[in-house]
Amino acid sequence: MFTGLVEETGTIKSIKHKDGSVIFTITGKKTVKTLRIDHSIAVEGVCLTVIKRTKISFDVQAVEETLKKTTLGDLKVGSPVNLERPLLPSDRLGGHFVLGHVDGIGKVTSVKTLESSWIFWIRVPKKFAHHLIPVGSIAVNGVSLTMADVKSNSFAVSIIPHTMEVTTFNLFKPGTMVNLEFDVLGKYIERLFMERGLWKKRK
Repeated sequence: MFTGLVEETGTIKSIKHKDGSVIFTITGKKTVKTLRIDHSIAVEGVCLTVIKRTKISFDVQAVEETLKKTTLGDLKVGSPVNLERPLLPSDRLGGHFVLGHVDGIGKVTSVKTLESSWIFWIRVPKKFAHHLIPVGSIAVNGVSLTMADVKSNSFAVSIIPHTMEVTTFNLFKPGTMVNLEFDVLGKYIERLFMERGLWKKRK
């Protein structure tokens, strides 16, 4: 489990294709220090397992299902990626509950620069529109955010300078595809309602 508070931006050092999967070697000064083989780590909001580690890098493997549902397949050598290690029981929960289980891919449609912040509008597939709630929680590429506004199947988030500096948000522009994870509590409620026939699944 994660909080959506990105610890640092790492870099894709190498990419290897293996039997339909992709093995990423990633460098990160802070997160690599305490990582071990079999540990979990969120890469661009995707929970992956460490399969190899050196003093300066670690390897993770994304299989077919992960590549289909996320933007990891678009990464290139040199691409920066948001990194977060799992939440410790003793840590403060500064963001919200994030599992690293991406629900789908969204698209940045506009970026507005204000005096001390930036407003990003992101469009989601229509089947996820009911998860968009004003001031509700959402994770975008692993960053815990609050939806500032909602219109149809799009939402807006306000990004402060610190977030722009320490995450990959500074690379976003109209057309950028992003990983989305909706609030897990809402998804459980949706499932319970569906089981009781009180909610019709959207296509």
